[in-house]
Amino acid sequence: MNDDAYDLEALQNGSLASSNLTKFKLTPTPSLTVFPDEIFSLGPSLTHLDLSNTSLSSLPSRFSTHLPNLKILFLSNCAFSTFPDLSSCPNLEMVAFRHNNMTSLPENHLPPKLRWLILTDNAIPSLPTSIGNCPNLEKCLLAGNNLSTLPSSLTSCQNLTLLRLSANNFTTLPKFLFSAFPKLCYFSFGGNPCSVSSRAKHKLPFGLLDIPYPSLTIESTLGQGASGVISLASWQPSPDNSDYTEPVAVKMFKGHLTSDGRPEDELEAVLLAGSHESLIGVLGKVTEYHHGSDSKGGIVMQLIPDTYKVLGLPPDLETCTRDRFTDEHKGWEVGKAVEMLTGIASAAEHLHQKRISHGDLYAHNVLASREDGHGVLGDFGAGSIYGEEEDGVERLEVAAFGRLIGDVLGLVGDGEGEEGRTMKKGLEELRERCEGVVVEERPDFEEVVEQLRGMLGWRGMMRIPEVPN
Repeated sequence: MNDDAYDLEALQNGSLASSNLTKFKLTPTPSLTVFPDEIFSLGPSLTHLDLSNTSLSSLPSRFSTHLPNLKILFLSNCAFSTFPDLSSCPNLEMVAFRHNNMTSLPENHLPPKLRWLILTDNAIPSLPTSIGNCPNLEKCLLAGNNLSTLPSSLTSCQNLTLLRLSANNFTTLPKFLFSAFPKLCYFSFGGNPCSVSSRAKHKLPFGLLDIPYPSLTIESTLGQGASGVISLASWQPSPDNSDYTEPVAVKMFKGHLTSDGRPEDELEAVLLAGSHESLIGVLGKVTEYHHGSDSKGGIVMQLIPDTYKVLGLPPDLETCTRDRFTDEHKGWEVGKAVEMLTGIASAAEHLHQKRISHGDLYAHNVLASREDGHGVLGDFGAGSIYGEEEDGVERLEVAAFGRLIGDVLGLVGDGEGEEGRTMKKGLEELRERCEGVVVEERPDFEEVVEQLRGMLGWRGMMRIPEVPN
């Protein structure tokens, strides 16, 4: 038992009743089928309740009145077939029903202060019109359902910033997604019929290698996420020369579905992305891997030097859709920051020229070197391939880049002199244009890159030529 998880016995013996807990998390209890009334004894102090990994399928009628200050509710990996009525929960902001095999979300069941909705990996065929009564909705995770359309009332959710529609049944995306939401900028829809049909028009970049898994020696784990494991490895490019090896990073994709989408769609997007000096370089795809049916394939990538650090930290439950930063992330010289941003914008331009949306253009997905003024964009978990009908997706991603500009401005030091102040002013003006509330009036990435290079003058020259595909 960890510090913030309790077993059923501790709840039922009454020892927690007077503890003034603000958070209660139950250890996984698959045998639990009835909501434990003892939770009500925790009363008004409780703001965070996690009963995931149980067999609960309903909530008692007095749930909202006895837990009036509840803000966060997790009921993932349970047995709910219908979304329960939470409309009377006065302070509930975050609701998670991931992987419940849920088939129904009735009208007027959503809490009025809803900010963060997680319904990933269910079987929901439609959203209720009443979702428009949730004006605070900011983050909406719907990947892995049976949706083929969205209610027009969703446009009333003007704070919607992040939307995941991957792995559903959309043959076309509603046009209002590309114009009606002034803050929508993190958007994924890979694995839908509309994206799959667009994929048929794409070709894998020239020069992508098939790299046999036996030629790789896995040495240590560099990172692990929902879609796979990234490892440090030694690659022997030539079977005839065992003395020569090259250090690389290897990502093996696994699992069924993440909140962003399916691992196989991420693999496809990253392979189609091709080469660019501000994308983590993919050397090839892994072949001859026979280590379990859960594998979705793998890629071999260039190893990024240790001098490159993650530009920011992912959002948490409080910040919702905003990255977080510590003093360690600060200290950028403004000229170097503009150089780095120019590279990332150029990488985004490169992707959209190939009709690929990154979907997660965040600081926490950028590895950057303050000394070199260079960054590389990675993590295509929310990547989506799109066609002509979804052209508006680029200006949604431009807004994400505007947010990135704002974040980087917060990492730049003071005392930059007249040139530095001019650059900061230019960045702030560009940020405002990128995040403009009239989506159609935002610049595209080609214009963004042009403006950033104009700020740099001669320093805007590429250090490393782009590799033609």
